Amino acid sequence: MTNDQTPSRKRNRKPSAEGRESDPSLSGAEAGEGGTAAKTGAVDYGRLLNREQQAVVFAGDGPILVIAGAGSGKTRALTFRVARLLSEGVDPERILLATFTNKAARDMLSRVESLVPGDCGRIWGGTFHHLANRILRSWAHRLGYERSFTILDEDDSRHLVRRCLEDLGMTGEGGARTDRTVRDCISYARNTGEPLTRVIRLRTASRRDRISPEMLERVIERYEARKREGNAMDFDDLLVNLRDLLATVPEALDRYSEQFLHVLVDEYQDTNAVQAEILDLLAGKHGNLLVVGDDSQSIYSFRGANHENILRFPRRYPGAKVFKLETNYRSTPEILHMANLCITCADEQFRKELRPMKESGVKPAFVPLRNPFQQALFVAQRIEELAGAGTAPGEIAVLYRAHHLSTELQMEMTKRGIPFDLRSGIRFTDQAHIRDVTAYLRILENPMDEPAWRRVLLLYRGVGKAVAEKVWKQLAAEGRPLDALLDPGFSGTVQKSAAGPLSGLQALMTALIGGREGPPGPGRCISLILEGGYREYLKDAFSDPGAREEDLARLARYASRFPDPGSLLGELALLGGKDEETETLRREQSRDRVVLGTIHQAKGLEWSVVFLVWCTEGMIPLSRALQEAGGIEEERRLFYVAVTRAKDQLYLCHPAGDSSRGGFRRSALEPSRFVRELVPSSPRLETLPFEEWYVEDGY
Repeated sequence: MTNDQTPSRKRNRKPSAEGRESDPSLSGAEAGEGGTAAKTGAVDYGRLLNREQQAVVFAGDGPILVIAGAGSGKTRALTFRVARLLSEGVDPERILLATFTNKAARDMLSRVESLVPGDCGRIWGGTFHHLANRILRSWAHRLGYERSFTILDEDDSRHLVRRCLEDLGMTGEGGARTDRTVRDCISYARNTGEPLTRVIRLRTASRRDRISPEMLERVIERYEARKREGNAMDFDDLLVNLRDLLATVPEALDRYSEQFLHVLVDEYQDTNAVQAEILDLLAGKHGNLLVVGDDSQSIYSFRGANHENILRFPRRYPGAKVFKLETNYRSTPEILHMANLCITCADEQFRKELRPMKESGVKPAFVPLRNPFQQALFVAQRIEELAGAGTAPGEIAVLYRAHHLSTELQMEMTKRGIPFDLRSGIRFTDQAHIRDVTAYLRILENPMDEPAWRRVLLLYRGVGKAVAEKVWKQLAAEGRPLDALLDPGFSGTVQKSAAGPLSGLQALMTALIGGREGPPGPGRCISLILEGGYREYLKDAFSDPGAREEDLARLARYASRFPDPGSLLGELALLGGKDEETETLRREQSRDRVVLGTIHQAKGLEWSVVFLVWCTEGMIPLSRALQEAGGIEEERRLFYVAVTRAKDQLYLCHPAGDSSRGGFRRSALEPSRFVRELVPSSPRLETLPFEEWYVEDGY
């Protein structure tokens, strides 16, 4: 047990990267030295665990906080603690193991059963939502629900919001496109305990005043009523209702606080306010609450996770024992040295120093590059070199802060035939705003493209499905739809409510066709579409218009390489069709594919080689995060998570220039502050935690 039971403020200290070399499983002598109860029953804990893990496994009752550094074997410690409890005769039904995925719970319980064969199926293991559903099925009637309540998934929830908008007659005022915004506001408010009015104000600041807080409040009120009428709960209701049940129904609290004599929680740094309250209620009588997490890997505040939960645990539970797992089995000493350095700058943290068990390797590489295109070339070519030297593609990952930063890389890897598994969202060409804009280009290339016409027509206010159907039939009947649209008398032939908006479509298509100078290139066409009204549509239709406009700016830059829309569309069609396997096939082939994903999606995973692209100020940390309370600290934790995913090689790529709406911006973009912060800690070149690579123009 450590003496540091509360997190410390930032201090100037240089962590050492030195560690001892050992097999991850550890020999009995090494692991057991100084350990406790090295062998109990049939399980040889001394051989299978290191001393830090043994201390956790054999800690007594009461509140316990385990600060588990990246790659330190926290799952192993949790698994063996459950096995130890069972071997000492604890009834399986008196153990609750809360995780953030049901798969994690299944994996842990399967390992427990391999250690202590028995009826492990009676252990309550799973996510907080799984636990809530199981309890509420017996107690929902005490909260005014029937036991047969329906659970709404995210799509169900959004569709219900949409029906509420229709109930209130708001679909004609931009309301039909607010279902996701409304759902996000509800979810965030319920998970954080923030006042709904404040959440609405913050989350709708970029929207037009048509979508006002007053309107959203009315929709939300109707949404709650419709759920009650339909005996339905959404995912957030499961947590809130479990909390309310335990807080207001004494019989329920007595039943479950008595049953769950041992409560163990994984990834505690990701819990929100409601989940923390549930744990407080369940463990309030006996205090046997063991939570495992890493404050340095708390990166989900956008979902409502509260970083304060883990930082304040010793205050929440006075007398709590604090243990640290700092022995890292994943990464080389060089990578861990950088990880230790980069997190020391955090304002408030539980101080820890990851100690490597692997042999020394190569230093991480910091790679300055001219622009995003050279970055994509470098990463793709380096991947080919690594694969040629024997590194399996599935052991390579390219990580980035936000999905839109993968655009150039996706295109370069597709062109080179490098197989990749895109985990950061739907493919670039399948996103709604990309399909919207390319629909205009498809009409230019093929005026008889009916799906493209329908998609474009529905972008205009006053044009619903019925009107779009009539307009398309009218255009198609002329035989030359584009010419028919551009006829000066066209607006007089359509429904009055649609005439004005469609005159905007006429003007835009005229500009896209071009005049005496000839048709504009595909890159210029995309800019004209944005200027011709689509930029305003982005602000109305999406909660992240800035990121989507940036996507389109990148598409325009890519499109400028092609002589005409047809050439671009052909290339995009091939790009979009490369990975149309089923999800099952994708999983089977993932070991043969390079992984492309956001840092958030990489948490909990590891690869032999990691490329962290866009290590540029404004990209990591993301500019908008700097405007949020606690944003810079969470961005620093994201950087730490990215660094600690790498086992053997780490590349930090920094494009020094980028494009803006006004053209290519030649002025240098600064490297990420998280890279720059590493330099003062290393006054001599040889002590820098990274090597600086300079690539040639061939990249």
